[in-house]
Amino acid sequence: MRWALPGALKRGGVLAINRRNAHYTQFLNPRKQYPLVDDKLATKRLVMDSGISVPELYGLVEAPYQARNLDQILQERENFVIKPARGSGGKGILVFSGRYKRAYRLSNGHLMEAEELRHHVLDILGGLFSLGGQPDKAFVEEKVNFDPVFEAVSYQGVPDVRIIVFMAVPVMAMVRLPTRRSDGKANLHKGAVGVGVDMATGKTLGGVLGNAPVAEHPDTGHPIVGLQVPHWEMLLSLAARCGDLTGMGYLGVDLVLDRIKGPLLLELNARPGLNIQIANGAGLLPRLEEVRRERCRLREVEDRVRFSMERFAAL
Repeated sequence: MRWALPGALKRGGVLAINRRNAHYTQFLNPRKQYPLVDDKLATKRLVMDSGISVPELYGLVEAPYQARNLDQILQERENFVIKPARGSGGKGILVFSGRYKRAYRLSNGHLMEAEELRHHVLDILGGLFSLGGQPDKAFVEEKVNFDPVFEAVSYQGVPDVRIIVFMAVPVMAMVRLPTRRSDGKANLHKGAVGVGVDMATGKTLGGVLGNAPVAEHPDTGHPIVGLQVPHWEMLLSLAARCGDLTGMGYLGVDLVLDRIKGPLLLELNARPGLNIQIANGAGLLPRLEEVRRERCRLREVEDRVRFSMERFAAL
């Protein structure tokens, strides 16, 4: 589905940002719950306590003096990720895939000296990448070895699966594929490809790059349509459980697929973007209204997952 005029958007049931904010996130996401999703460390603790797997936490830097001991925290690790706890949109995240002498090799092949890395961590602590510029924490976690199903349609970085959850029911999903333009990050606004997913089967549909539809990865040239996302029903179940855990009515759940560990929760988002509708060629509003009508009878996670797979299958 391609939309060009406001009337077509309305007929297609497209959820716009003002309506999302006014009718969904503002009323369905309690402010007191935001720290659970805005702080990635708080998210890790919340879901781990409920038995949901996450990338392993290697270390935490909370104060400037701890940055001087960064080498000890890394302990000769070659593959790791450094993140701001309260960052958004992929800002401040560095992914490393090796070492050369005393330097660390980024996933794009560039080298970063140890002192430069310490300065980056200090920038994180100072709030350079955080929401509202508030003081932050930096943490080091394992680098995911993503499932080989995505190997031909990903450039350098780790692809992830974004699932929109409404009232703890999964309603729409996409795979986000890193590109050269996105510098290996799975963020659509940086230039990653978003690929819609059939909620019934977990197979990929058409994709979007910016606001333009695409059928192949811009760097590898490999088709992005018809790929089977592994562990699909489990991913939907994990997303539904995150809706329960956070108490948020409108939520973006980001998951990754490790080739050995399987599904891992990456992070949660209380203000998920809306380009997922372009990737799927479908508007969110009809699905949200259908969930609202039927939610009272969908008590168990299994019921919600079954409902999602049956009602929101690709046509």
